[in-house]
Amino acid sequence: MTISIEFILLFLSVLFLVSLLATKAGTRLGVPVLLLFLGVGMVFGVDGLGFEFEHYGIAQTVGTVALCIILFSGGLDTKYGEIKPVAAQGIILATLGVLLMAFITGTFIYYVAAYFLPNIHLSFLESLLLASVMSSTDSASVFSILRGKGVRLKKNIRPLLELESGSNDPMAYMLTVVLIQLIESGTGNAGYSKAILDFCLQFAIGSAAGFCLGKAAVWIINKINLNNDSLYPILLFTFGIFIFSATYFLKGNGYLAVYIGGLVLGNAQLVHKRSSLRFFEGLAWISQIVMFLTLGLLVNPKDLLPVAVISLCIGLFMIIGARPLSVIISLLPFRKMKMREKIFVSWVGLRGAVPIVFAILPLAAGLEHSRLIFDIVFFITLLSLLVQGTGLTLVGKWLGLAKDSDDRGAFQDFDIEFAEDIKSTMTEIALNKSILEHGKRLMDLPLPEHTLAVMVKRDSQYFIPKGNTELKPEDKLLVITNNEDALLETYKILNINDFRIKRG
Repeated sequence: MTISIEFILLFLSVLFLVSLLATKAGTRLGVPVLLLFLGVGMVFGVDGLGFEFEHYGIAQTVGTVALCIILFSGGLDTKYGEIKPVAAQGIILATLGVLLMAFITGTFIYYVAAYFLPNIHLSFLESLLLASVMSSTDSASVFSILRGKGVRLKKNIRPLLELESGSNDPMAYMLTVVLIQLIESGTGNAGYSKAILDFCLQFAIGSAAGFCLGKAAVWIINKINLNNDSLYPILLFTFGIFIFSATYFLKGNGYLAVYIGGLVLGNAQLVHKRSSLRFFEGLAWISQIVMFLTLGLLVNPKDLLPVAVISLCIGLFMIIGARPLSVIISLLPFRKMKMREKIFVSWVGLRGAVPIVFAILPLAAGLEHSRLIFDIVFFITLLSLLVQGTGLTLVGKWLGLAKDSDDRGAFQDFDIEFAEDIKSTMTEIALNKSILEHGKRLMDLPLPEHTLAVMVKRDSQYFIPKGNTELKPEDKLLVITNNEDALLETYKILNINDFRIKRG
């Protein structure tokens, strides 16, 4: 039976709508967004509503493109100034930490599999392959929980987690590819030597290509002078895809290159940078939704039952054993970092969509136990998100590293953004009779120095006020200040509770 394009579009739109509604509900409950997207995909799949999707090649392609966009967007959003104090720790966690995680978990899997799967012999290389696929963390689900719950991390924990989770995927990918090659070609000394050489070359070429192509992209974007301003986000997207694909043909690691390229571009002065970054923020979300839904459709829940026991055993070991051990060993040189900070970093080692995407690679290569590897990885991803994801905020507060945010959410009436270099603070105030008891004119409000009320919204009209402008209840006031503490203290004195904050 031929399926019409109208039916496909209807199915996709319903799938997206259900996912977005589930995301809104899940954010309030502290459930990771990734888990919800995967769940919606599984509900619509063959064991749910009956949509059959067995195209691993398509899923791999979707995952590769989506991961490329997500990593590029992550690089664009990462600021040098924030990651500089934790750059050494982040790089070590993203490299040595991943290697240790893969080796410790792989060794555990090798001995556990012999007990739980007596009829299936997993070699040590296959055990390492399974562990390597799961050795990277997922930043998207971590920060969707933190931001959705309105929690801020103390000290430099957030930039450290962003740097590690954004840059450790390339290491996991290279380990996965190298181990697949070793399993296919044998385990002679020549094979190991070639694998190590390829590994080092991919890392070096990927780093160099990402940096150089990123610098070239900055120069071209600022010099090209396009007539249509709306084309600049498209140009930035084009460079992201170019950096990834060009690095592949240079025999380097495209994932590493596209992240570094995004890092270079995100920290440079670019024409129409703000609109381009907003475009990529939405594009990254679309990429995550498409990738997670596709992976959810790909799995059959009934196939997870036979591997439930061994997956539960491996997953719990990764959470309470392998991840903490790899983090503590990796961060041994940094004695100023407290143990509770290392414990929290360990807890944030969430499995996400990336391990599932990497688990498709053995399937595409036709390895003997590739379907077993895929099912175990999927089960452990669900376990990690349920245990670590839902408990992330609680663990952060228990360790004294998380605190409630004083941000009051997004503006409702003034769609205004600061330029990147402006460090002032904007607030949006909803006026009422109690506030206006101090006087109905703008000049009667005792605002502190270096603070201006720059715009008023009355009903559906906006206007710039003067000192003698008479204010009314239900007016919305936009205030900009360079002295946030004094302004917040003034709000407290005036008993102003209904306001929102946006920092530059």
